[in-house]
Amino acid sequence: MRILQINTVYKNGGSTGRIVYDLSQVMRQEDIESYIAFGYEYSKTADQNTYKIEDIPTLKCNILKTRVFGKHGFYNKGVTKKFIKWIDSVKPDIIHLHNLHNDYVNIELLFDYIKMHDIPVIWTLHDCWSFTGWCANFDFSGCDKWKTGCGHCPSLNEYPFTWFFDRSKEIYSGKKKIFNGVNNLTIITPSQWLADLVKQSFLKDYKVKVINNGIDLSVFKPLESNFREKHNLQNKTIVLAMAMKLSKQKGIEYLLKLPDLLPDDYCLVLVGVNENQRKLLPKNNCVGITKTNNAVELAEIYSVADMFVNPTLGDNFPTTNLEALACGTPVITFRTGGSPESVDDNVGLVVEKGNLDELVKAIMKVREKGKLFYSSNCIAKASQSYNKEKQALKYIDAYKENMKAKETADL
Repeated sequence: MRILQINTVYKNGGSTGRIVYDLSQVMRQEDIESYIAFGYEYSKTADQNTYKIEDIPTLKCNILKTRVFGKHGFYNKGVTKKFIKWIDSVKPDIIHLHNLHNDYVNIELLFDYIKMHDIPVIWTLHDCWSFTGWCANFDFSGCDKWKTGCGHCPSLNEYPFTWFFDRSKEIYSGKKKIFNGVNNLTIITPSQWLADLVKQSFLKDYKVKVINNGIDLSVFKPLESNFREKHNLQNKTIVLAMAMKLSKQKGIEYLLKLPDLLPDDYCLVLVGVNENQRKLLPKNNCVGITKTNNAVELAEIYSVADMFVNPTLGDNFPTTNLEALACGTPVITFRTGGSPESVDDNVGLVVEKGNLDELVKAIMKVREKGKLFYSSNCIAKASQSYNKEKQALKYIDAYKENMKAKETADL
């Protein structure tokens, strides 16, 4: 069996890049031929069977086109035609799509090719972009126009960003036509929340399955470190959060208020800030840590924290929750998207979206019970449900189902 994965990034390019890489490694262990095509950035030649679709100058040009003209997903004709020739040389049995947005592939050309050659497709949706006229996550803006047809979009200033033209109605119609009509396509979502949304969208006629994201449990586990001593936090309750470039969608406005609302023996630790952003952080009871691509270092920070707080305002199934749990750290999250699906009363608390007072109370409650009250349950939940190898094998079962369906249809 020959599988081609297509995604915006690969390996070190964020959570979806790691998911693609981890899945390819398990494929090779199972003697499946694994091919990967990715948009840009990662360019090491040591990996076998990989294809980088566009270079950075072309990417920047297409991003500018989206900013000015607003037809996101419909540029890149030249590089997509070249990419399709490469697909022809690979002759995949199944194409596994991931994120198709961020200006690296022409969706119309790609799906025309898939339909023409009747190639079975697995499509993992990591967000909502596939069935909206513009945004990747409408939950942040509270818009539900995607159910009937977009237009007058409230999220044009959010990713994928445009300055002048609202093309959301046109793009919605285009996606509806382009993405439907594939004979053998299975949609996989990491959360039940997203699966339920797909069933209300113009993709509702496709088969939908839920496979939760997985993480590397050999890395994300309780670890010892000198983090407390290094940052003079020996007598502090550490409330850990991810800064995510101080993103509003990730709830940064709530996080930055916490140091003033919690007692002085608490400290908010924000991971993922740059040097300039550090200057914007509260002066007292707040520590900013620059982004790290070192997974072991990140696991050490998770492990030393007393709790992990994720006040996201729009998310699918955040792997940060899973990483914290695997390190034995309880999770507090807003009831947003699929984020609460990894959290129950045995491993943390769920707070209604945007309720800062309840968020503070939840933090105090978790400290009152103590980290040890939660830790063993956190580790057990991660081991049972979020082992990346086990989750990858579920994808391989999905490949086999699609192949069987194709063989039956060809009889």
